[in-house]
Amino acid sequence: MPFFTISGSDFVEMFVGVGASRVRDMFEQGKKNAPCIIFIDEIDAVGRHRGAGLGGGNDEREQTLNQLLVEMDGFESNEGVILIAATNRPDVLDPALLRPGRFDRQVVVPNPDILGREQILKVHMRKVQVGADVDPRVIARGTPGFSGADLANLVNEAALLAARAGKRLVTMIDFEAAKDKVLMGVERRSMVMSEDEKELTAYHEAGHALVGLSVPKHDPLHKVTIIPRGRALGVTMSLPERDRHSYSKLELESRLAVLFGGRIAEELVFGADNVTTGAGNDIRQATEMARRMVTEFGFSDRLGPLRYSDNQEEIFLGHSVTQQKHVSDATARLIDEEVRRLIDGAEDTARRILAEQREDLQRVAGALLEYETLSGEEVRALLRGEPVVRADPRDEPRDAGRRASVPSSGKKASKEPRGGFEVEPQPNR
Repeated sequence: MPFFTISGSDFVEMFVGVGASRVRDMFEQGKKNAPCIIFIDEIDAVGRHRGAGLGGGNDEREQTLNQLLVEMDGFESNEGVILIAATNRPDVLDPALLRPGRFDRQVVVPNPDILGREQILKVHMRKVQVGADVDPRVIARGTPGFSGADLANLVNEAALLAARAGKRLVTMIDFEAAKDKVLMGVERRSMVMSEDEKELTAYHEAGHALVGLSVPKHDPLHKVTIIPRGRALGVTMSLPERDRHSYSKLELESRLAVLFGGRIAEELVFGADNVTTGAGNDIRQATEMARRMVTEFGFSDRLGPLRYSDNQEEIFLGHSVTQQKHVSDATARLIDEEVRRLIDGAEDTARRILAEQREDLQRVAGALLEYETLSGEEVRALLRGEPVVRADPRDEPRDAGRRASVPSSGKKASKEPRGGFEVEPQPNR
């Protein structure tokens, strides 16, 4: 059976009538080769909601969509032609495309579960030489929410890290490092930080970790580091034990408290006047989450289970031109008060936990300054009074005279080149 594949963007042309002509030609070829299957990828490029333009609706894209609807609507005989399309933006498709008689079936392809991730990893691992210690089930359990493309990228990153180290096989250590790189960002070990910045970052991340371990419901702590990754000076990462599809009110309130753990730790240790801008992203995430709890999830007793969100439509869709605001000034004021209540409650929870665990905060921060990266189990061992034990020699600092892998701009006792940069090891040739 012939199989024709075309991208939705191939229909769109700057010349009037070209897109509609291509649609007619495509169906003519399909009928000549019937029975056949026609597959249109990224159909949202041509099937976007009509009437969304701000400067009139008789544009080339709408003419192309109209011709596609005509061909699918039975005005012409299309027996033996099966039309399949794919998109990751079903919310912007024109309703006429989804009516019975056109696209009769809608198949939702979600991200794979743990069993699907394991099988996908096995497929991609065939392309690389993996070590005997690599267990796809363990990797799949630690990558909830990953898509097939994310898993393929994970395997590629692990192979690159192994190649840089001159290895013949990709081991579990490489997969863990690749997972950290994908989840938390690329390490910026060449970034120069002062001793004060490193200390403040250590207390900030230790505050996140302690609050996350102390709130009623929160994902287990995976890793905390003060090595700059991506745009952040430090990262505290928590991973769910299983695939999550919904969250309770208590879980979201616990997340709010964890987001403010870093800022509260800075305030308790260094004083309110020395709180830095490092919590800016935490505040943004907390504010957005609290507002959604109030306006979308119905987690406010004063507002009830109603949706109060303002117009969130994209301007290029044209929806915001005609939509009206359905929230009164009094309701908007009440929404702000409820958001403030949730934020204040999260701050109070984080402050109470860190004040009660001040010694634990100093212990975790001190370990971060010494080792720079701690796993969730190592943090829990510190809270039990146990020392951090690094069994793998690769986790130890490569330079015995300098423990920190992030160069410091402060004074140092060891005799090293200015800036403290290390030469990245090259693979054996």
